[in-house]
Amino acid sequence: MKEGSLEAPFRYPVDWENPDFYDKEKLDAETRRIFDICHGCRRCFNLCDSFPKLFDLVDESPSGELDTVSSDNFKSVIDACTLCDMCFMTKCPYVPPHEFNVDFPHLMLRHRIVDRKGGEKSFAQDQLSQTDRNGKIAGIVEPLANWVNDTTNKLTRPLLEKVLRIDSQAKIPKFHSQTFVKQAKITPLPANEKGPAFGEKVVIYATCFGNYNNPNIGLAARAVLAHNGVEVQVVYPECCGMPSLEQGDINNVVTKAHRVATELNKWIDQGYSIVALIPSCALMLKLEWPLLVQDPTYLPLVKRMAEHTYDISQYIVNLHKEYGLIEGLKPLGENITIHLACHARAQNMGQKAVEMLNLIPDTQVSFIERCSGHGGTWGIMVDHFETAIKVGKPVAKQAQKLGNRLVLSECPLAGEHILQGIDRLPTDTSPSSDTASEKTHFTTAHPIEIFAQAYGL
Repeated sequence: MKEGSLEAPFRYPVDWENPDFYDKEKLDAETRRIFDICHGCRRCFNLCDSFPKLFDLVDESPSGELDTVSSDNFKSVIDACTLCDMCFMTKCPYVPPHEFNVDFPHLMLRHRIVDRKGGEKSFAQDQLSQTDRNGKIAGIVEPLANWVNDTTNKLTRPLLEKVLRIDSQAKIPKFHSQTFVKQAKITPLPANEKGPAFGEKVVIYATCFGNYNNPNIGLAARAVLAHNGVEVQVVYPECCGMPSLEQGDINNVVTKAHRVATELNKWIDQGYSIVALIPSCALMLKLEWPLLVQDPTYLPLVKRMAEHTYDISQYIVNLHKEYGLIEGLKPLGENITIHLACHARAQNMGQKAVEMLNLIPDTQVSFIERCSGHGGTWGIMVDHFETAIKVGKPVAKQAQKLGNRLVLSECPLAGEHILQGIDRLPTDTSPSSDTASEKTHFTTAHPIEIFAQAYGL
């Protein structure tokens, strides 16, 4: 028996087609086994709210141990998990190959899958997870949809809170009728023949957020890649299914994986690499789908696609290391704070966004490596929004202290959430503070947008 592990972590496939996976007695036994290990360790006390809730349950029980905690109380722990994977990737010493075999996020996922099969589901969150349907409908009525969702709208936001349980204070991304896919089709962008990476080929997987909510991310990525000589195509078969995974809708997620992998493999056959714009989507394609898909017809396609998929920052840094980037990056005239998104860190690829931004001359890049607290659809719900703000408060405080106007995040939802956290902090008016005479007006963007700006694109 080893105390912790120094070996590289790995994950076992999620055995969701096995009938034992849904056996509630076996699930409870496994939950108690892992919870007891967590209780004895407690390294994850300062991550998401799942761990404080678990430790409080134990500490307030009659024996002060897990044996006197009712399984009925585990629901609060399960609901607080955002599937950020930070406990697995950065904290837990007992993940596989350690014999304790602790995978807390996938245990929480198992609970949600089992609960869903038993009929427990949220109508509101199921509707929110229909990102393609929502994006298409909202795009048709873009001005109306964005008016309804605006946090300053005191008429509609209380109604959304009552009907869909979306907290009236939580920012909701804007929708666009001119999606990234539409704009890319209307305005083709040929590769720069003088670019150092001329001959390389990329297909950008637009992602639901990049397609419907912020096409500028995709346009910026395409511009930077083409400027450096990369041939760029844009495709969007459908959402990766991360919002559905959060709800335990495993059948929907796997069906999406089958369809998207089939489509993207056609591009791989033609020599293209796959680039995803949003870390959560890259994580799904690279690491989650190969653990979820079990159909022998599709699993080879999923694994092959995972081997050819890159996060956008990762791909830019790889280009720089292999070919060098084309000259022309200019100083921004200001420094940058970059929040490293949890699902970027969970890809175990290093601080690629920081590496990319450090290529901008005469620009100091400060990074924050801690959870923003948002957690996808989890953080906008009325039951979780205040907790999400609390979890993200250390990030907001650090960003405020750094004082850089640009507070970037690879996860656009996290970026906006951090700004909301900063708005709730008192302004530092001490004589030594940079904000004493003038309050900083913080703004956020995706790192690739700022990188494109440095190129003048």
